[in-house]
Amino acid sequence: MSEEAAIAWQGNYICIKTKGTWEYVSRVRGISAAVILAIDEGHVLLVEQYRVPIGRKCLELPAGLIGDEEEGEEVHAAARRELEEETGYRAAHMVDLGRFHASPGMSSEGFSLLRAEALTKVGEGGGVEGEDIIVHRIPVAEVQDFIEQKRREGFAMDVKLLLLLGQSFLS
Repeated sequence: MSEEAAIAWQGNYICIKTKGTWEYVSRVRGISAAVILAIDEGHVLLVEQYRVPIGRKCLELPAGLIGDEEEGEEVHAAARRELEEETGYRAAHMVDLGRFHASPGMSSEGFSLLRAEALTKVGEGGGVEGEDIIVHRIPVAEVQDFIEQKRREGFAMDVKLLLLLGQSFLS
């Protein structure tokens, strides 16, 4: 039988666990994340926001936590809510592209990747109170140049932007 992980520290949203010689971060209360690939008439929606852990602005796909405020929240519902809060766009459909782990050597956190389809602009976006999110609607053909421009400006890049190089997710 496998050894249980021990909790070294726990906050409201994360905890530090140890298992043997491993130390890693985990979400608490079954909280997970949804990441949204939103393509609108040949344009991808990206967001930028300041990220405290890295001390600078980061360019990302829209994303958010599932179940942080409502236990048992459904993945598609959370993705729709987060997309609208962050970008001001509402999706008629969400397609599940699978579950992924961005840093499995340091964190047990995974995320569900969803593609938003049939988008309608219904608001300004920008996030909820306390968030200062800037929305970018970039032509898919110009994404690589836009990422490089933001990198030159000193932005951090979320690892999930790598999927924009994979054509199979963009259609």
